[in-house]
Amino acid sequence: MKKKIVIFLSYIILFFNSNLLSDENDKKLKIGLLAPLTGEYAELGKSLLYSLQLALDEINDNNVFIIPRDTGFRNKTKLNLAIEEIRDEGVNIIIGPLSNEEFVDVKKYNDLIFISPSNITPEFTNNIISVGVSLESQLLSLKNFIQKQNKKRTVIMFPENEYTKFIEQKLDKLGFNNFKIFKYNPDPQVLTGEIETLTNYSQRKKNLELRKKMFQDKEDDQSIRELERLEQLYTLGNVNFDSVIIIDFGNNLKSVLTSLVYTDVNQKDVLITSVNQWFDESIFYENTIKTLYYPSIDYKEFKKYNKKYFKKFSSYPNEITILTYDALGLIYYAWKKGGKINSINDFLFKNKIKGKIGTFSFKDRKVIQDLDIYKVENKKFIKF
Repeated sequence: MKKKIVIFLSYIILFFNSNLLSDENDKKLKIGLLAPLTGEYAELGKSLLYSLQLALDEINDNNVFIIPRDTGFRNKTKLNLAIEEIRDEGVNIIIGPLSNEEFVDVKKYNDLIFISPSNITPEFTNNIISVGVSLESQLLSLKNFIQKQNKKRTVIMFPENEYTKFIEQKLDKLGFNNFKIFKYNPDPQVLTGEIETLTNYSQRKKNLELRKKMFQDKEDDQSIRELERLEQLYTLGNVNFDSVIIIDFGNNLKSVLTSLVYTDVNQKDVLITSVNQWFDESIFYENTIKTLYYPSIDYKEFKKYNKKYFKKFSSYPNEITILTYDALGLIYYAWKKGGKINSINDFLFKNKIKGKIGTFSFKDRKVIQDLDIYKVENKKFIKF
């Protein structure tokens, strides 16, 4: 099976390159692609190629050509060889690399421009533009959303790991100084205890037991009704925050949500939000949280893209490929606007750009996405 995939990918590369060789005049837009076309992440590489084929179909301009090269996975030798081969084809703009870990290797090619789907930073970095959904864009969207909901006591929660310092720097830079910060151990067995402390869970349990004792020996109707009401509760008393931003994903996020429910955080009073979850439907089956809000790309366009991709290739794309799809459109726009692309400054557009994932702005050498807020409720993603 793997052998068939590699052969098929080789055919695609040959197809793209044969198109390129058909005409070498200056009116051609030649774009390189760095992708893992072999090895552990070959399926992702194939999906990236497919996304660009969809973009080419939509652009419908025979003067645009893609030159893909295999980078493998975390293979510096292959990465550098791929870049050099693409440059030898007369290309000066490349989609990739996928990971910010490879930025160190591509910075030295200062005669080339790289458009990366990485989301590590929105700032133009030397010769690299990252078009991924950055943490900065997400936090700005959440901050605006929480303020509009008139929430004043927000806790920002994130795990203690290799990204902790990066998150702290972003929060400081974006003016989140007045927000309470709560760093937690991602180990679920430790996490629950830490959130019990955050929510003052033990004291709220004691409050309930003390309140119950006040009515247990009374027989008047009012006392009986009050005791019946108290028996339906798990704790008594409010937590000292009215909103939460969770900077985490996957099972870690689910563990945090479970712990918040376990410690009886009232979801009617506390707004629970997280960073972008890419419309992960597995969260539908988390029975703990009734409503979760998060910023993300345009859901309707995301669904249209997936449907179009499936119709053409009989499989669903990796979500990151919508970023490479938009990257090609962005490059094409810059090329048509200026007639050619000479430097990274050709992407400093005055106006906002509409892509599949939403609207981009390019100010102060920075890419910021205007993200929508979505509510996860009743197994649906609802634009708020």
